[in-house]
Amino acid sequence: MSVEQRVVLQTDDLTIGDLRKQKEIDFHNQRECDRLHLGHDAFERKYSNKKWYTVVRKSHDHVSEWLAANCLGNAALDYCCGLGGMSIELARHGAHVSAFDISDQSARTARHALEEAGFGHRASVYVMDAENLAFADNTFDLIVCSGVLHHLDLERAYYELARVLKPGGKIICMEALGHNPAIALYRRLTPHLRTEWEAKHILKIGDVKLARRYFERSETRFFHLFSIAGVLFRQTPLFRPLLTILEVLDDIFLKMPGVKLMAWQVIFELSGPRKD
Repeated sequence: MSVEQRVVLQTDDLTIGDLRKQKEIDFHNQRECDRLHLGHDAFERKYSNKKWYTVVRKSHDHVSEWLAANCLGNAALDYCCGLGGMSIELARHGAHVSAFDISDQSARTARHALEEAGFGHRASVYVMDAENLAFADNTFDLIVCSGVLHHLDLERAYYELARVLKPGGKIICMEALGHNPAIALYRRLTPHLRTEWEAKHILKIGDVKLARRYFERSETRFFHLFSIAGVLFRQTPLFRPLLTILEVLDDIFLKMPGVKLMAWQVIFELSGPRKD
């Protein structure tokens, strides 16, 4: 079956008149078109925030360990899959994957990526509205939300996540955190790198705690404060040893009340969906 046939357009589920969602579609379609048609250096210059992700080793390892412990044989949802990197990781760890994105360009790329990685037979990719899922109740054993909740109406997203998660299922969410004033200033100075809604709805700890309305259990960890400085050395031989030292500092200080809210990223795990 061709890529085009496997990408199912759920256009009836999209609120076409909703300007917020349309801007998200337009922004992410344009970014994927740029990635495909600009040279690597030109793309990196236009989307200069990509460099910060060179220091996310610690959070990446945490998520990889979670996937290794939870994926095998389970039905997994990559909630707003982007270009499919997480979908591939879910499949590689043994999950049966459903994935979707509101951006048809991104979903098509995700489908291609899964095919090229050899997981096309174990994954389905859709175009869908994250706030109005087409999946039935109690469909998934695990769900991954990677950098997406700040794009959404949070209460609607939590409701849908709780609805489609099986009673014994688990969710892992990786999000930017909005408390650090230096990081907030960077976001204000680079408005072209994100939509207006996204910039104004970076999660704060109250947004993380809001999930308890929809889930019985929540566990939270904080990542990347001192390690952010490693970006300055990413193209030097000092990068890896320095990053290791900065990660040790993160491990110490991001356990402290108040200080941990200055982290760049938060990872929280949800379980016990409330079905009433």
